[in-house]
Amino acid sequence: MKDTLRFKKISDYHKFANLKSPEHPLISLVDYTQIQYPENIEGVRWIQDYYVIGLKRNVAYKFFYGQQEYDFDEGLMTFVGPNQVMSLGNNPNLKKKPTGWLLLIHPDFLWNTALAKHIKHYDFFGYAINEALFLSEKEEQLIINILKNIEKEYQSNLDKFSQKIIISQLELLFSYAERFYERQFITRKVNNHQILEKLEKALNEAFHQEQLMNIGLPSVQWVANSLNLSPNYLTSVLKQVTGQNTQQHIHEKLIENAKEQLSSTNLSVSEIAYSLGFERPASFTKLFKNKTEMSPLEFRKTFN
Repeated sequence: MKDTLRFKKISDYHKFANLKSPEHPLISLVDYTQIQYPENIEGVRWIQDYYVIGLKRNVAYKFFYGQQEYDFDEGLMTFVGPNQVMSLGNNPNLKKKPTGWLLLIHPDFLWNTALAKHIKHYDFFGYAINEALFLSEKEEQLIINILKNIEKEYQSNLDKFSQKIIISQLELLFSYAERFYERQFITRKVNNHQILEKLEKALNEAFHQEQLMNIGLPSVQWVANSLNLSPNYLTSVLKQVTGQNTQQHIHEKLIENAKEQLSSTNLSVSEIAYSLGFERPASFTKLFKNKTEMSPLEFRKTFN
């Protein structure tokens, strides 16, 4: 396996892609047509210490973000956060020359701004999202205009207003991205409902296994892994479809199984708690009462 490269500075990437040195050390808009990656780049992995916003057509390589392939079938726009693992592979479907833009933003540029903290809350910078954002021609031009406004600002004589102006442009760009991604999730309703069905199946299988007594309650991470999704992405989908997060779905299935056992078996509350993966019966009782407004024994009495 090839070594993993580390790009600590934006200038490191410029050098790797055979670009001229960046005009600003902490922010750079790159013309994608000018990128010239080294030969034999397939399988090369890298980690970068900065954010990358991409707007690309006819992507020259298969792009892997973490363990998943980034889907460019319909979308144009991508978001990559610092310290994420990326790799490239050949794209046999490429017929046209790739075009577009890459905006590189080092976290140091965001110091002393509200965006420095808020940027971490955008799901699209994590592994949660692995499909490029679809844009209409009008929306694409809107985003390009914002990118060019940022470039124009850092290319001009920088003054005390420059950072503030660029930050405001970034915040505007992220607001549009949130709007467009939410629309994209809505248009994926069929696929999202398939995820919901798979979640239901996974939880049903988990709660009907005697292994829970040994392995504990199904966690959000376990559920996401069983569906080959990231926890954040799974929660984003579930909230769009049901209004509930993954943990709430786990609790619903847990209570459903608890009620089934309380009403149809003679198992004690402690035995039921252990069978559902709880380490302490008191924790089970507390959750059950919180969800049903009755203790497990009170619920059982309604069937006697």
